[in-house]
Amino acid sequence: MHQITRKSQQVWRVIDILKWGEKYFADRTFENARREIELLVQEVLNCERVDLYLRYDEPLTKAQLNTLRDWIQRRVKHEPVQYITGKVGFHNILLNIIPGVLIPRPESEMLVETVLELVPKNPNTSILDIGTGSGCIALALAKALPEAQIVGIDNSDQAVELSNRNAGKLQIANAEFQTFDILKDVMDKKFDMIVSNPPYIAKSNMNELMPEVRDFEPHSALTDFDDGLTFYRKFVEISKLMLKSNGWFVLEVGLGEHPELVKNLFGEDRFKEVELIKDYNGDWRVLIAQMK
Repeated sequence: MHQITRKSQQVWRVIDILKWGEKYFADRTFENARREIELLVQEVLNCERVDLYLRYDEPLTKAQLNTLRDWIQRRVKHEPVQYITGKVGFHNILLNIIPGVLIPRPESEMLVETVLELVPKNPNTSILDIGTGSGCIALALAKALPEAQIVGIDNSDQAVELSNRNAGKLQIANAEFQTFDILKDVMDKKFDMIVSNPPYIAKSNMNELMPEVRDFEPHSALTDFDDGLTFYRKFVEISKLMLKSNGWFVLEVGLGEHPELVKNLFGEDRFKEVELIKDYNGDWRVLIAQMK
C-alpha cells in the first residue's frame, strides 16, 4: 500500500484500488483476494458492494487512502475485518465490535430464530443470554420481541460495556447487561428461556482454528480450556434454580461429536424434550431442552 501514497501525483480511482488490492492479497495467498479488497473499500466509502462498480471511476481522497493503507496492513496479518472496521452485521442489526470481544457468527443467528419459534405469546417473557459478548443475541431478540424482558450477562466487563453501547446505539430499551460469572454464581431469578453460545471448543482443538480466530479473538470466549462441555454441565446443574417449569434452554453446540455429547448431558429426569436442530449448512447447531 506504500506504493499508493508514494505516488502522490497519481490519482487512485476505485477500480485502480480494486485491481491493485486483488493482486496484493492474492500474492499473500488469501483465498478470495477480490472480496478482501472489496470489503475494505466498501467500508472506506460507506457503500454497498454494487456501488463499487457504479462508482469505479471515483478518485479516493488522501484521507481515504491513508485509512485504507492502515487497514490493509492489518488485514494481511490476518486480523479479522470486523475488528478493523469496528462493525459487524447480525440478524438485521448492525453492531459495534472491538478486539477482546468475540465476533458474532452467522451460525449463531440460528439461536435467535429458534427462540423466536419457541417463545410463548406472552408479553412478559423473560430471557437470559449467558455469555452475551457484543450483545448480539440479546439485542436481536429484544428488537424482535419488544415486549420481552431480556438480560445479557458476561464475565467480561469489556463485553458488558460494549453491549450497553450497542443497546444505546440501537435505541433498544428492553435489554439490560451486567457482569456476572455463571460458573461461580447463580442469579436469584428464574427465566422463561435461557439462550447461550458458550465457549465450547475443546482446549485440544484450539490449534486447528483459522489464524483470524486463534490469534485475534479472546480465547476465554472460544474455549473452556477443558473438553468443551464445562458450561453445558453447569447449565444442567443450575437448571432448576434459574429456569421456570416448562422453560427452555436454547444452546449453540459445536461440530463433530460435540452435539451428541451435549445432548447426553441433558437427561430425562429434568427435561421432557431434548432435541438437536440443524443449521442451513446441515450441521447440528442448536440444542433445545424443555424443563419438566
